[in-house]
Amino acid sequence: MAISRRTFAAAAGAAAMPSFARGQRAPVEIGVDAGSVGQNKWTPAQFLDYLGELEIPVASLSLPREILTEEAAVHQVRAHADRLDIKLIYSGSCICPTSKSFNPMNGTPEEQIALGLRASRIFGCRAMRVIVGGAPERAGIETHMESTLRVVRGMRRQILDAGVKLAVENHGGDFQARELKALVEEAGTDVLGVCLDSGNPLWMLEDPHLTLEMLGPYTEISHIRDTAVWRVPEGVAARWVNMGEGNVDIDGWVRKFIKMRPGLPLVFENLVSAQPRVIRIFDPVTWKDFQRMPAWELSRFLALAEKGKPVHAVPLPANKTRGQQQCEDIEVCIRYLRALLRSA
Repeated sequence: MAISRRTFAAAAGAAAMPSFARGQRAPVEIGVDAGSVGQNKWTPAQFLDYLGELEIPVASLSLPREILTEEAAVHQVRAHADRLDIKLIYSGSCICPTSKSFNPMNGTPEEQIALGLRASRIFGCRAMRVIVGGAPERAGIETHMESTLRVVRGMRRQILDAGVKLAVENHGGDFQARELKALVEEAGTDVLGVCLDSGNPLWMLEDPHLTLEMLGPYTEISHIRDTAVWRVPEGVAARWVNMGEGNVDIDGWVRKFIKMRPGLPLVFENLVSAQPRVIRIFDPVTWKDFQRMPAWELSRFLALAEKGKPVHAVPLPANKTRGQQQCEDIEVCIRYLRALLRSA
């Protein structure tokens, strides 16, 4: 491996992190999704080794197809995690055949779900993360909801037999909370749950606390990150930032989540934005995709934006790779969350 993980840990002050004795678990477990450090292009084993150095007890990761399709190879990933005392969450991909995010080269939705269920059972997890789409699906979200429902209903028996729920993420650009709630309830909460992302609601004109209130009861997997949101002449700007740099009261969000879903790990999917996303709330074109949004939901989003101030990105230093910066960022967030949990 070309990149030294130990160098990253030392550079970000990992030695200063509180240590938990191996084999002991913090009251609330912290996890990291592999996308948080994805620019390093690590193998599953390398990613797990990195989390082992940081004493992170939960890892969320997808698997390359050459591993996913070989049962013995999936068992090897599980064995590596066991040696490091790390629990695993399998992160799948798009299961909606009408979505632009769906990759038919990997098989039918049913074939892809079946492989994910097998990996999840080997990993020992009770839910696997999946998505329906992204921004391209927003205009036809009801069509994609129906397509997803057909797939899930057709696999209902297989999902139940596996004992692994499909946890649909409120992905960037597709679902508002009330829509995903409707999808889960229509499919049945015994087969479908939510992968709740705290950063994506801002892309959907939502206060993340509102999203938590609506989707928290259905949540099986979490994706945690902070967001800065503020007013601009065109409307509202939102930028994903490290923990503590935003203005959405991420501390309060975490505390609410723990109270609502005790026992679920807090899993970082930390994706710091290079540039803010601008939502043009004064442009009628924007509202073509949000015609059913209640005014009271929008008012909560706008209240956040009115309180916010710009948080601009710092250029990447010339001597640092994007992967190195991702490691420094996630380690900052881990220290922040550990301190927050100690004070709770």
